[in-house]
Amino acid sequence: MDLASHDAQLRRAAFSHVDRLATIRGGVIDSADLAGGFEFGGERIPLINPQRGIFKPRQMEHLLSIKTVFPRRGARVWYDDQREAHRQIYAGDDVVDYQFMGTDANSPDNRWLRDAMQEQIPVIYFLGTSPGRYQPIIPTFIVGWHPERLRVDLAFGVIVGASAQATLPASPERRYALREIKARLHQASFRDAVLSAYGGRWAISHLPNRACSMPLTSSWMRTSN
Repeated sequence: MDLASHDAQLRRAAFSHVDRLATIRGGVIDSADLAGGFEFGGERIPLINPQRGIFKPRQMEHLLSIKTVFPRRGARVWYDDQREAHRQIYAGDDVVDYQFMGTDANSPDNRWLRDAMQEQIPVIYFLGTSPGRYQPIIPTFIVGWHPERLRVDLAFGVIVGASAQATLPASPERRYALREIKARLHQASFRDAVLSAYGGRWAISHLPNRACSMPLTSSWMRTSN
């Protein structure tokens, strides 16, 4: 199998695994879910690098995921997108900022971002909704490269059928996807705020949140035949 076909199969498997997790967990997954990775061809494939926000598994040719961590109260904010991503989504911005790793545009992490933009590779964006918890946004595309500002632009789309070879949608479809993401982000943030207020337990049942997780919508990732 050639590298491109292998990469596409791995990407589909990753998307499907994250989709299933998000459905089970009510649209938001936590660090433990991400740490488990997924299985492909009898091998465990990581979804993220716990120490870095930009990740390409060694088994893949192109970038698989990017991550924005929600800062803990009183903790240092390392990257501007930790403050800005939610605001930009709620404001309805057509693109969302994502900051480089460090200040060298030619570092491997940042070259993966540029490669994904040039090849129009769909990736998973794990957007923090509370400390240690993430809303996955699939597919996310890198659509702008700004080394002078140490950042890229992100745009969101929808997966068509089961294909991981999603193409960057036109502006109307991007706005539609952004509205869907905004609604899910509002639900996820509200849900996490309620759980935090009740110590991670549902107010009525007092069960741990995983024990009674239900999807917030009928499908977190829309598909069409």
